Amino acid sequence: MMRFRAVVVCVVLCTLIGCATKQVAQMPVEPKPDYARALSDGASALSLITDPTRLPDLAAAYANHDSTLLAAIEQSLAWFAAPSSRQFFPFEHITHEQAQASLRALYDLLANSYDEQAFVADLHRMFDVYESVGYNGRGVVLFTGYYAPTFRASRTRTSRFAYPLYKRPPDLVTDPVTGEPLGRRRLDGSIGSYYTRRQIDQSRMFAGKELVWLQDPLSAYIVHINGSAKLRLADGSLMYIGYAGKTDRPYTGLGQSMLDEGLLRTEELSLPAVRRVYEQNPKLVTELIYRNENYVFFTEYDGDTWPAGSLGVPVTAQRTLATDKKVYPRGGLVLVDTKAVTFSEGQRDFLQFMLDQDTGGAIQAPGRADIFMGVGASAEILAGGQYAEGRLYYFFLKPQYVQEYVSPRVVRAP
Repeated sequence: MMRFRAVVVCVVLCTLIGCATKQVAQMPVEPKPDYARALSDGASALSLITDPTRLPDLAAAYANHDSTLLAAIEQSLAWFAAPSSRQFFPFEHITHEQAQASLRALYDLLANSYDEQAFVADLHRMFDVYESVGYNGRGVVLFTGYYAPTFRASRTRTSRFAYPLYKRPPDLVTDPVTGEPLGRRRLDGSIGSYYTRRQIDQSRMFAGKELVWLQDPLSAYIVHINGSAKLRLADGSLMYIGYAGKTDRPYTGLGQSMLDEGLLRTEELSLPAVRRVYEQNPKLVTELIYRNENYVFFTEYDGDTWPAGSLGVPVTAQRTLATDKKVYPRGGLVLVDTKAVTFSEGQRDFLQFMLDQDTGGAIQAPGRADIFMGVGASAEILAGGQYAEGRLYYFFLKPQYVQEYVSPRVVRAP
């Protein structure tokens, strides 16, 4: 579900009129943006904004809020209410108490501010605003999109459904606090790197551990990339599946591999285009899929709690953001300022408050973030076309206001 990069080369020809010679000046080649560039040791992904001119358009973001934002905040608050959420704080200097109180205060302001001006004034007074340093230290973040696809499937293998999604294997080791994959536990108790995607698929090492079967390798891969799916079974019933873990192997995007092979141009890159290439040459695309050594495992979910993000709470279309939880704090309210695709009118400004409630295999370092676009075919169009730079902001109560919002407050209906 990942979008991709371009290199711009500028060559300037300077012709000296009236002279016998021509001089050619070549501008330096602009390097490819390294959106996955890691932070240096000890560095923070967030920078406190002290210059008011660097603040985003908070009034416009307020004007774009609706009941879905309040519902998403409630999901994050449910996560903060669980004792297990405390293990992820303090995050740098942000305490659990401060992060939770910040959400309560923002819910109160969003639900009860009389107008945009009142909201912005209270936000300036009560909150510190942090900007992501981005991939380049200047705040540039690449925003891609993901969604929960819908596919036909079978709980048993058939001639039509022959490509499995597997349950989590018992030898997969993850960090008990962060969930970060560590590798495979060997028989002697040591931990080594897990098997590659090619090794897992071609060896059938997990035969008997299949959760469900899909129609083709690309459909299975799309579920891997998005981390969840709604599946319609032969009897008409629905099955909901979601993320249960992934291996420690490196991630390589299929779209980037197609660009590298010249199968697609950057401007035509989208999920429908990837499908078309697959239909024309399924063997080649399957080989490109194997370049992504990372592998994802799944479990079945109750429909009432699906789709869920890495916090274990339901995600909300265009209100849930996935980031790298090694560098960004969990659960809080963020503001995304970027461009997004539409169904028929090209790109539009996307300036929305969201909640940092999820993560993803390709979402590494401060220069990457993924917008959850929803469920099904319409969401696929939006997610497949989402590839734009932008800026990312986080909001936390100033210390002097935290105690006022430590306990839940009765919030008036919006």
